[in-house]
Amino acid sequence: MLDNMPRGTITIEEIEMGMTRSLRKVVTDEDIEMFAQVSTDRNPVHLDDAYAQDTIFEGRIAHGMLTAGLISAVIGEQLPGHGTVYMGQTLKFLAPVRPGDMVLAEVEVVGIDHSKRRVQLDCRCLVNGKKVLIGEATVLAPSGKFD
Repeated sequence: MLDNMPRGTITIEEIEMGMTRSLRKVVTDEDIEMFAQVSTDRNPVHLDDAYAQDTIFEGRIAHGMLTAGLISAVIGEQLPGHGTVYMGQTLKFLAPVRPGDMVLAEVEVVGIDHSKRRVQLDCRCLVNGKKVLIGEATVLAPSGKFD
């Protein structure tokens, strides 16, 4: 289930400090299985209930990069949106995301360099109001100017 804000491209000329966009998604068993197949990361902590019970997580968890992918979706679809080029991303994983968790992925504009079309975004994912992932992204935003 995705609960997205309106999609579209926000050009460098339109971006303002403090702008935010987000999406919500329930992470399903199918999502985890598909991510394992696409990424080839078949760590049993993600796929095997019995194995995962004996880990520090005491149960299966989603891949951290699956959760981080939700940040990418907000950036690529909403802020700045289509035409955005990722330049860098830092991530810190604070807590596990489990099958069935509703993840809120948010980005917020914290820096703008209009001359270089670069935007710094504070990135976070939350489950039940608790941060599970934080980081910062640098992106090249699309321009509406055709000089």
